[in-house]
Amino acid sequence: MEDSITFEQALKELEAAVQALEAGDLPLEEALKQFERGMRLAELADRQLSQAELRVRQLLADPAGGLKAEPFDAWEGDNAQ
Repeated sequence: MEDSITFEQALKELEAAVQALEAGDLPLEEALKQFERGMRLAELADRQLSQAELRVRQLLADPAGGLKAEPFDAWEGDNAQ
């Protein structure tokens, strides 16, 4: 169920859970449910980011015209100007 939501949906739902928890007016049981849901959403978003990073690494072209896997942060540093 949660694996079918997009990264953006996961972040939006995670933000809503955090806001509900920060408000401090939830009963304990509901606060625990929100916390658990938030943790699952955070893990899902992290997995999706890792998969996106892997795809970027796989698609980077090397100078000879072929494809070369590089660490994402190295690629980001070369093009972030």
